[in-house]
Amino acid sequence: MGRRALRFLLLSFLAPWATIALRPALRALGSLHLPTNPTSLPAVAKNYSVLYFQQKVDHFGFNTVKTFNQRYLVADKYWKENGGSILFYTGNEGDIIWFCNNTGFMWDVAEELKAMLVFAEHRYYGESLPFGDSSFKGSRHLNFLTSEQALADFAELIKHLKRTIPGAENQPVIAIGGSYGGMLAAWFRMKYPHMVVGALAASAPIWQFEDLVPCGVFMKIVTTDFRKSGPHCSESIRRSWDAINRLSSTGSGLQWLSEAFHLCSPLTSEDIQHLKDWISETWVNLAMVDYPYASNFLQPLPAWPIKVACQYLKNPNVSDLLLLQNIFQALNVYYNYSGQAKCLNISETATGSLGTLGWSYQACTEVVMPFCTNGVDDMFEPHSWNLKELSDDCFQQWGVRPRPSWITTMYGGKNISSHTNIVFR
Repeated sequence: MGRRALRFLLLSFLAPWATIALRPALRALGSLHLPTNPTSLPAVAKNYSVLYFQQKVDHFGFNTVKTFNQRYLVADKYWKENGGSILFYTGNEGDIIWFCNNTGFMWDVAEELKAMLVFAEHRYYGESLPFGDSSFKGSRHLNFLTSEQALADFAELIKHLKRTIPGAENQPVIAIGGSYGGMLAAWFRMKYPHMVVGALAASAPIWQFEDLVPCGVFMKIVTTDFRKSGPHCSESIRRSWDAINRLSSTGSGLQWLSEAFHLCSPLTSEDIQHLKDWISETWVNLAMVDYPYASNFLQPLPAWPIKVACQYLKNPNVSDLLLLQNIFQALNVYYNYSGQAKCLNISETATGSLGTLGWSYQACTEVVMPFCTNGVDDMFEPHSWNLKELSDDCFQQWGVRPRPSWITTMYGGKNISSHTNIVFR
């Protein structure tokens, strides 16, 4: 779906006579946010006000009056009281200013839609911490970190904006988000259709739950990106796992790996699985930010970063040492394209603006997304989906166990035909 088509759909949401009912469909798992056009991300002046709104910690209980300040951003340069609209960004798992500054589409259409742009920060991320510095100290404090509570925050915030901003009361609102934020945008339209006239959900994997899709689908898509980006690229990555296993079986091999990968800390035999997980997550992140323009979202990256990385992975039939040296060069495209990194830390794969602690808890409670690999249809080491293993890890870390069926119970899974005006892009 092109940029013009998206604009038309947004305009159709705003037309008072519109009766369009868009059939929801998951297109693909792709970029984390909407690219504005196919060649470059334009330099849009992003001027906004930083504001705070007092939210209830618990929207669904009655035995606590505790509140917290939710941060949100408002840009109203092009907004018109007469004939205008509100584009509402359903904030996801990170600092809202970071997401705002890496969003293109909303800014690009603001003038045409006479739109006020609102970026709402998700509770427990950025500055919107219900219990301040104690927000992540145990499940007692984290108990209010759910998608349902976040959607209720958005609803209360929209009510506040319409009540306090002259001219906003009767204006239509469109929810917009990407990745987890895209899921929230879609779910917001489903659960609060009186609040938003439509939703634009970019790369929103609302089917990645239970057995709605095979658990290996996502990793196959990642592998396809690498396979199409360079000859033998995915084959080189697939072969690298055994090369790491062979080298890490000796002390000298561990030392060589530590030096070849320029790691900040020397490897021990107990670190090898962590090393491979780190490398795997790097390939996944590259696939998610494989934009056709230079970006600075998760890391400073060139245009089409997978193609750049795959230049180092053209020949899988080389020695283990040479193969892993090539793997390092490919990893360096993600971690050190700017040339500023002195060493690589296998505990970090993305910017600190992402809320890894909060997302870890959500993945251990209701956002339980099965992933698996087989090493045949994908380029990763075989790893089956193991709910018990996840549950035990979650209980050890957070003292909670996941509810894998809750999201489909709450939001319908594939049974969403009764909902309208949701664009999955």
